[in-house]
Amino acid sequence: MVFLSLNLLTRARGPDEFWRKRKIFKLAAHFFGRRRNCYSIAIKGVHRALIYSTTGRKLKKEDMKELREQRLGAATSEHGINFTILREGLTRCNILLNRKSLTDLAIWEPRSFKAITDIACTRAKQDHVKTKLNIQVPKNVIVRGLIK
Repeated sequence: MVFLSLNLLTRARGPDEFWRKRKIFKLAAHFFGRRRNCYSIAIKGVHRALIYSTTGRKLKKEDMKELREQRLGAATSEHGINFTILREGLTRCNILLNRKSLTDLAIWEPRSFKAITDIACTRAKQDHVKTKLNIQVPKNVIVRGLIK
């Protein structure tokens, strides 16, 4: 395309404008009314929607973290141990499981979670971890210090 003057060059925005607008209109496709069809209003709506989605992803992560905390608290109290003792016993046994894995075990594999809590409880009792709770050593875990 040959431009005979500088004014014509600046007015011809070319295909870039089409694709830039198309991106916005695709993101605004589910809006109603002028928020969907009018470009300047669609930009504001899309921008606001993207901000809300970013905030929503952060809130979802926080909600999942709180849910895992509640589930772990309930699962450990069901077995007569609190989470700090469980965590301490697992780290002393070199069992490195994060909260998500422990929560999944507590929900879907209750016997495995029970075995893990027994191991952690035994190790905490063996290492004399200071706790406010009076922990009973499970009888199904055999360790060197407890064999008579």
